[in-house]
Amino acid sequence: MTIRFPAIAADITKLFAARDTHAVEVAILQPADPFLDMAGEDLRRRIFLTESETGQTLCLRPEFTIPVCLDHISSQAGTPRRYSYLGEVFRQRRDGGNEFFQAGIEDLGDRDTAQADARSVADAHALLSLVLPGQDLAVTLGDQTIFEAVLAALGLPRGWRMRLARAFGSAPMLEAALADLANPPRNGQLSGPVAALVLDGDLERLTAHIAGGMEEAGLSGSTGRAPSDIARRLIEKAELRSVRLSNEAFAALKGFLAIDVPLGGAPQALEIFADGAGLSLDAALERFAARAEAIERHGLPAEKIRYDAAFGRPLDYYTGLVFEIAVQGGDRPLAGGGRYDRLLTLLGAKAPIPGVGFSVWLDRIETLRETAS
Repeated sequence: MTIRFPAIAADITKLFAARDTHAVEVAILQPADPFLDMAGEDLRRRIFLTESETGQTLCLRPEFTIPVCLDHISSQAGTPRRYSYLGEVFRQRRDGGNEFFQAGIEDLGDRDTAQADARSVADAHALLSLVLPGQDLAVTLGDQTIFEAVLAALGLPRGWRMRLARAFGSAPMLEAALADLANPPRNGQLSGPVAALVLDGDLERLTAHIAGGMEEAGLSGSTGRAPSDIARRLIEKAELRSVRLSNEAFAALKGFLAIDVPLGGAPQALEIFADGAGLSLDAALERFAARAEAIERHGLPAEKIRYDAAFGRPLDYYTGLVFEIAVQGGDRPLAGGGRYDRLLTLLGAKAPIPGVGFSVWLDRIETLRETAS
């Protein structure tokens, strides 16, 4: 593999070795289903699909987290174990180009989640500080767990919690969901057997009906949402139309999403919000505070780290911490990551394996280095 940025690659490889990671290489061609099922709507639209001689749907590697986790499962390696990588990923990019380089660390199996989360943020910050000396870096943190705990404490039904959780990380999707929550849409334009099956909540028969329609139209279930996923979403939407959140609960949710404070003041800000809204978030707040303390122990510049309650990352597999790091005042992240405790089980691991990791965008880093030189 030819690395386009040899100076950066050498520095990063040394840092990974110092961080006690196992360097791993994963195949460029990957099974497509895990990405179609778990990688998020934004990434699903931009991956490159192909097909093997046996008819298996494959894709060019669009990111590293899922391939590294699949490789860990197949190798039956023990945990805790830290993997590092540096290589190409392939996806359609809005700003041009379909191939670029990423490097990162995936930290699997550490049961001390506060410490592992803090280490991931610190490792990403150290990497960027190494290859971009003198640049002021700004860290933005979010927390999927806190967000979902607020939704549950507000008494939202499961369907709404799932929709809002899926929207976390996409400002347009979240705004649309909140608008529907404030003013539930009227019944859709479904008719005939689909409408009847949706009204009955008959997931099995609705899935079969959709699959038959897709087959008649010559559509492959591997190139987009699976029939079962489409059916589930249709039933969820019908259920959601019957829910209207109280004005007090809706105001509390909006108030939570408006929290944006330095990390040092975030635990107190969340406690004040919970007390004011009359919500019990004790367990989630304890975990949040433990992580904040662990991050502080790594000596990162506290004034450059913010907690934004509405911040998420558009990948479906995140379950807790999410974060991005950018140059102060910059409009594009240089590193991003988060916690994904359910991912390995969904990929086939026989027992739950907690995980957290990050990736850095080497192309963006190199552009900044050239500008600074």
